[in-house]
Amino acid sequence: MSDAPDTPQEARAQEAAAIRRRWISLGEMLAVLAVGISALTLYLNWSDKRDARADKASESRQASARAAKLVLEAKADGDDRLVLKPAAPDQIVQSQTLIFPAALGVAPVSTTGEPRIEADWFDDALKKARAKAKLPDNSVGDEKLPVVITTRFVVNGEAREDSAIYDIGYGIAGRWLSGHDVTLRGLSLVTRNVGKAPVAAIDTRWSTLVAARK
Repeated sequence: MSDAPDTPQEARAQEAAAIRRRWISLGEMLAVLAVGISALTLYLNWSDKRDARADKASESRQASARAAKLVLEAKADGDDRLVLKPAAPDQIVQSQTLIFPAALGVAPVSTTGEPRIEADWFDDALKKARAKAKLPDNSVGDEKLPVVITTRFVVNGEAREDSAIYDIGYGIAGRWLSGHDVTLRGLSLVTRNVGKAPVAAIDTRWSTLVAARK
């Protein structure tokens, strides 16, 4: 039996049905494509937001790490005093404790609210330590006195603490019989690796500096 339509009306009906099927298939295809595009768009948006969150979290961690690192700067206030301040403007010093080499026999010094170093804290002991070590009467260039400075400070509303070894730069002039004058020059960061024995660390550095000056 032949599948060909018996009448022109049946032929037109079959052709119209075939056209409708093609349109339905095309519509289904477009619907699937639209769903795919929508899903891809959602994924790309989610991926972008995830990457943005990751970048923001990384930047926040880096900023927090930077905020936790304190670097002190010193400005001479006369010959016998250094005024200290953080290099980062958003860090506010609350208090400090300075530890000196054992060779000086000086007790730790603490400050509150006014970060500074005063020559009166250690100059007599420094002169005696230099005399005992047989160092020159007059400095050639700047001398160095290692100290551990523990600073308690606030940044972004959070209280933090930093310990590091610094060198106090100073000059010394005079004669042993007539006395010497110690002049404070500045401050330089040596290392953050203080360890569990800070006095031992600066004692080792003091010995190294003394040996280099003889």
